[in-house]
Amino acid sequence: MGKNFKMLAKTLFGFEEILAKELRNLGAGNVAVGTRNVSFEGDLGFMYKANLCLRTAIKIIKPIHSFPVRNEDDLYRKMYQMEWTDFLGVHDTFAIDATVHSDQFTHSLYVSQKTKDAIVDKFRDLEGKRPNVDVKHPDLRINVHIHQNQCNVSLDSSGASLHHRGYRTATNIAPINEVLACGLILLSGWDGQTDFLDPMCGSGTFLTEAAMIACNIPANINRKGFAFEKWPDFDADLYAKIVQASLNKVREFHHTIVGYDKAPSAVRKAMENVENANLSDYIAVKRQNFFMTKKQTEAPLHMVFNPPYGERLDIDMENFYADLGDTLKQGYPGTEAWFITSNLPALKFVGLRPSRKIKVYNSHLESRLVKYELYAGSKKAKHQKKPS
Repeated sequence: MGKNFKMLAKTLFGFEEILAKELRNLGAGNVAVGTRNVSFEGDLGFMYKANLCLRTAIKIIKPIHSFPVRNEDDLYRKMYQMEWTDFLGVHDTFAIDATVHSDQFTHSLYVSQKTKDAIVDKFRDLEGKRPNVDVKHPDLRINVHIHQNQCNVSLDSSGASLHHRGYRTATNIAPINEVLACGLILLSGWDGQTDFLDPMCGSGTFLTEAAMIACNIPANINRKGFAFEKWPDFDADLYAKIVQASLNKVREFHHTIVGYDKAPSAVRKAMENVENANLSDYIAVKRQNFFMTKKQTEAPLHMVFNPPYGERLDIDMENFYADLGDTLKQGYPGTEAWFITSNLPALKFVGLRPSRKIKVYNSHLESRLVKYELYAGSKKAKHQKKPS
């Protein structure tokens, strides 16, 4: 086995504990929860596995250097002193992502520029040539994070955000981020042991993520690639073994996953994305208006969906949420229904009391993931004594 090193997995607000659990289940060492991130340790193969398999991670970065920094000249000097030839050649391209939370450093673009200057000057002085910047498809993506007077330099092993799973080529007006969708499904407790319904499925993201969880399919098996594949130490044979070992853990699924949408275009897009993910055997997509449906079986049903918020889709919010509550009450006994909304005042029109509310963010929108338990028969009736 190779030598273990520290890594950091970035995630969305509210998903830190789920990500930590995922990492422990994969076999990570020294897992520690932060804010929007989880640190852990593993070897090179584990870095490949983390990128391939983690469902709620957005990036996996590998810290390579950390130092105190006082000002821009100090930043330039210490960046220049780093051994960049260990990671980059003169004919390679690179890009820098910088984030700053500091009184001394207030502009992330300026930090990126200073870092770029230090790197290219170092190569010019050493080899008479310099690598070029390519912000879209670099051979090496460098992450610089300054918090007050501390600078952390890391290599981005993922490249494009890990929510780019690779299966979604068709989207609707308000598509949900794949990592967000998957995290919500995991927060809802879905484990593939019941039927699943997304009654407003849009482009089918919840359906696809639910099926991948149920079948234990690696989250990013459909991606075109990862940044680490361009690194000098990339081990193609090891990566192939990691992929095969992960695929060997795929399991069968013995329930149904169904999506409804009333728009024919959404149904077509959802079916296309499901097919791209090679999950057509597990998922059925139907043109249906949820408000005109009833539960199809007496078996327990798990429902997760993303109704319109009124942000990007214009709807009559009061009537919409009232209809939603009525449909659940009247047509879906024996169901755990979860949905996300940023329109918190609209929840009172549902006419049901949520048994859970979890604070999450959909992009910049503060939202709630709410749970409604629909009992088979009246909940009150179960607790009332029969008249003597």
